[in-house]
Amino acid sequence: MLYRWYCGPDAGSPGCLLERQHVYRSVVVILLLLISSVPVHAQGRLAEMLRNVAPGEVVPGADRFGPPEGKPPVARAFAGDRLLGYVHLNSDVVSSTGYSGKPIHILVGLSPEGRIVGAKLLEHHEPIVLIGIPAEKIENFINGYVGLNVLDVPSPTKSGLPVDIVSGATVTVLVIGDSITRSGIRIARALGLGGAQPEAAAPTVTKTVDLSQSAVESWDTLLGDGSIRRLHLTIAEVNEAFERSGNRAAAERPEPGAPDDTFIDLYVALVSVPTIGRSLLGDQGWEQLENRLKPGQHAIVVAGEGAYSFKGSGYVRGGIFDRIELIQGDNTVRFRDRNHRRLGDLQAEGAPRFPEIGLFVIPEDAGFDPVEPWRLQLLVQRAIGARDKAFLTFDTGYALPDKYVRSEQRAVVAATPEETKVAAPEARPEEAPPASRAEAEGDLGTPLWQRIWRERIVDIAILTVALAILTGIFFFQDSLVRRPRLYDAVRLGFLAFTLFWIGWWAHAQLSVVNVLAFTSALRTDFRWDYFLMDPLIFILWFAVAASMLFWNRGAFCGWLCPFGALQELLNRGARLVRIPQIRVPFGAHQRFWVIKYIIFLVLFGLSLYDLAFAERASEVEPFKTAIILYFLRDWPFVLYAGLLLVAGLFIERFFCRYLCPLGAALAIPARLRMFDWLRRYRECGNPCQRCANECPVQSIHPEGHINPNECIQCLHCQMLYHHAYKCPVVIQRRLRQEKRMATMSPSMRPSPGKGRASAPSQKEPAGL
Repeated sequence: MLYRWYCGPDAGSPGCLLERQHVYRSVVVILLLLISSVPVHAQGRLAEMLRNVAPGEVVPGADRFGPPEGKPPVARAFAGDRLLGYVHLNSDVVSSTGYSGKPIHILVGLSPEGRIVGAKLLEHHEPIVLIGIPAEKIENFINGYVGLNVLDVPSPTKSGLPVDIVSGATVTVLVIGDSITRSGIRIARALGLGGAQPEAAAPTVTKTVDLSQSAVESWDTLLGDGSIRRLHLTIAEVNEAFERSGNRAAAERPEPGAPDDTFIDLYVALVSVPTIGRSLLGDQGWEQLENRLKPGQHAIVVAGEGAYSFKGSGYVRGGIFDRIELIQGDNTVRFRDRNHRRLGDLQAEGAPRFPEIGLFVIPEDAGFDPVEPWRLQLLVQRAIGARDKAFLTFDTGYALPDKYVRSEQRAVVAATPEETKVAAPEARPEEAPPASRAEAEGDLGTPLWQRIWRERIVDIAILTVALAILTGIFFFQDSLVRRPRLYDAVRLGFLAFTLFWIGWWAHAQLSVVNVLAFTSALRTDFRWDYFLMDPLIFILWFAVAASMLFWNRGAFCGWLCPFGALQELLNRGARLVRIPQIRVPFGAHQRFWVIKYIIFLVLFGLSLYDLAFAERASEVEPFKTAIILYFLRDWPFVLYAGLLLVAGLFIERFFCRYLCPLGAALAIPARLRMFDWLRRYRECGNPCQRCANECPVQSIHPEGHINPNECIQCLHCQMLYHHAYKCPVVIQRRLRQEKRMATMSPSMRPSPGKGRASAPSQKEPAGL
């Protein structure tokens, strides 16, 4: 049995060592079997996804799918022998990379007329949907495209978007909407649905950028010949656009300022063209860009001023620019922080000074053609409530001036029948592994995580001070626990800080999901900057790792876990109103605590097979419901969290004791601690059982041994260790001392407050 691992004072006995070796071997064998079962996914996932849905969920009335055919693959949907439509996976056709940096997988059903008849979200890793936005809102957004003809879906223009954006998940739903329509258009054209014409054959004359021209031009010249394009919007124009959109709530909240004031003055240029790049970036900047760009790769510069920022703040939180995107034909390019570099000033003669200038490198797999027209789309958002926003888009078109284009005659090669049959150009939906952070940012930029740390410097300072205080509590614990009232006040105050500030304010609740993501990153694409994006979480994990070497997992579980603090504070209140407390028999308790280790091993095994499924299974932790979302979730989650808290009213820290997978994960390396700070007497456990009976989580064995894997380092036993009216050993010392003092003459008695004679003055505090 796993619980035999905890051998207490017999830890060095041959039987215990042999039993522990059996446990270690079993765990290693289980992990090796789990690792060996990790599947290898093929590039096209349509066949795999079709197994997870009923045909009628994507194409109403269908009862079976045909085999996937073509490249990218498309499956026919039938009702008996009658063809009802075609099904494809958006990520097999176009890039569908979302806020998380991973693809969003959606099955899309098209009718023979090119109409979207169904769409189903199957897999995603979007954090905002996992922890904040209800999945129903995303599903409703997707269902808004059902019934639209992909060939008639309007491009987002000043008239608005075809489906309302979900506030708080802008990037996610933009990716979903674009990938549904763009993948649908490609499939419709390839199959000729609704009379769509297949993509035109390649022209016999090819156009490329003329790299031989590198003259330096002035700002006015570049602006005059179209090398730089401009979008200028006034306050009045934006207000009028929201009025025309039909959104009454948005129209009733006009932008402040005079009608003629500038809302945004936006400029864009293709700086991978030598003349434009040398003129705007200067010789040194152009050299750096040339060294950074790979063959065939391009970059743009965007500059702006006015009341509205084209960058916004979303990229600081999540590394993606959600207010601008580059659109060329059916391709949409969204820029992430790794594609961006800040610029100080533009170097062209006569160039204005802009408060915001960004250099954006277009990813290699974007399919961008510099000689074809494209447009930069600006998303304008307006708050219409506490959490709701309205959105409009404005475009600035760009066509490279002819003087930078070189035309060449291309030899015509007859296409083979197999090439003609290809449904669409081969898609490369997954992004290539990102470049190193230093390369992505360049010499002039600052890594995203550093900017986030600077912006949260106050929160970092508060947490650092709190951790310093907690370190002081542990290092000087003997002085603190000798004063029971002070100890109790300090502990209650720190738990309140942990719950209200660390948990409900800063949302810095650690989770087993962090452990699973870290181990997954070690096996795949580990990068420190991913884990540095949330400074409070990173600092807490660093503190937890360091504390485990000194005090085991108790520093976190007993003092820094918001949900643990919530349980303990509620149990304190329950005791005040005299709710009866249940003491679990130690034999049963010893077996029950194994449950959390089993839960952790199951979650860890699932993460090796499918991290997304393991993340969903991690809902066994109620942290997201109780701490991150303030219980504002669907009723099953709230009921589950509420039941755990109710159980904690009768059994203190019920969840921590028996179910917490994070506590289990932290307990595993607890044996590595270098020091044993908790002091014990020889009489502890034989015969005295007071500490064992009063331990909040029953981590003290009847024989007096403290189990470090279960101890939450609350220091209650150390308060008892020094208590002159509760610990039998100290009581005997006090009585002997009082007896000696009674037999002394008054002149020989020590002065009050000096030496050990002061011990009898300790009063037993009420409620302890």
